[in-house]
Amino acid sequence: MNELQRKDLKYIWHPCSQMKDYETFDPIVIKRGEGVFLEDMNGKRYLDAVSSWWVNLFGHSNKRINEALYKQANKLEHVMLANFSHEPAIELAEKIVNVTPDGLNKIFFGDNGSSAVEIALKLSFQYHQQIGKNKKTKFVKISDAYHGETLGALSVCDVELYNKVFNPLLLDVIKAQGPDCYRCPYGLCRENCRAECFEKMEKTIEKQHEEISAIIIEPMVQGAAGMKIYSPEYLKKLRKLCDEYEINLIADEVAVGFGRTGKMFACENAGISPDIMCLSKGLTAGYMPLALTLMTDKIYNAFYDDYSKLKAFLHSHSYSGNALGCSIAVETLNIFKDENVVENNIIKSNLLREKVGNILDELPHVGEYRQLGMIGAIELVKNKETKEGFDWKSRVGYNIYKIALKKGVLLRPLGNVIYFMPPYVIDNKEMDLMVNTARDSILEFFNL
Repeated sequence: MNELQRKDLKYIWHPCSQMKDYETFDPIVIKRGEGVFLEDMNGKRYLDAVSSWWVNLFGHSNKRINEALYKQANKLEHVMLANFSHEPAIELAEKIVNVTPDGLNKIFFGDNGSSAVEIALKLSFQYHQQIGKNKKTKFVKISDAYHGETLGALSVCDVELYNKVFNPLLLDVIKAQGPDCYRCPYGLCRENCRAECFEKMEKTIEKQHEEISAIIIEPMVQGAAGMKIYSPEYLKKLRKLCDEYEINLIADEVAVGFGRTGKMFACENAGISPDIMCLSKGLTAGYMPLALTLMTDKIYNAFYDDYSKLKAFLHSHSYSGNALGCSIAVETLNIFKDENVVENNIIKSNLLREKVGNILDELPHVGEYRQLGMIGAIELVKNKETKEGFDWKSRVGYNIYKIALKKGVLLRPLGNVIYFMPPYVIDNKEMDLMVNTARDSILEFFNL
């Protein structure tokens, strides 16, 4: 352990970690990044196969974004957004409205994904109070959902690892059984899926619709649940039912937005538009914290009145609409347009599918490989026939992750799911390194 690592462990409490693990697994201190690679203090390089928790789109130290940040830093770093504004915020607002699904015409600035979700929940609740729907005070979450780790966001999560200990502090929400295509109780494959599982949600809504303010969902892919991919038919049915019962549909696209699913936004796979959409992560291509909550004019207009009537949405963040973050987000959207990113990703996603398909027969304990766009996931199971998973305490994914790090690839797992979500700039050779290292690490763990 070097001096920097010693100082790190003396002062820093790492996120999503049991700090005792660091007694045998020293923190890796990164000094620079370029493209899909990170480089530590000893000069060892690591292919960032998970885009540093899904935020990095165009590679580390991207020259275009670096230049945009430099230019903005020499003009304005930040000004409060109450009664003030600035060009990057205005330009970003216009650009994002032009590329998101129809009807989302107003945006509210936050500074991370959890804050975007908190804003969405508060907006929906206050909206219904102001239009006279006073009974609509509850939210619906689906099984295995993940929406962030502030208290409101945790309330609409269904991953016990994150929220069980905080249950006494959380909102009383309604849980509906969500889709699980790998372990589908209807025995249907994805190609023929008509989202029969939606009947569980339908019954929940029909029974309790008078008290439901909003339903929040991760469109197409449940990330923290293990990259669980489900049918667009589920979203189509959900949109229809929300319309029928005057329930706000909140799309949490924090992780799945900005080209990850083969479309600019995951909702586009189902051809729907939500009432409220949460964006962050890829918004600034991995450079700075920034989040947006978009909503329809219908919701916005319910807050538009004389101040004395107390209809204003009194929510704020000190760094709302930060000029540096907004300038980066503008350049992110420019890159999408200039470099045909979504179209080029289709080619790369097909290549990824082919490469993983070529190695699957060699791998033990692979229950399923699932992929949508530039998201691919290998679920490891104890028994392929019964689809029984490994006990989480066995830490199968975590141990494979440690093996892969030694081989120079960052494959941070989700439980027993090894997934690929690389920066879009990954090339053919780098993709080979990523996929082959995953294969070799899995084989090594199982002593094959």
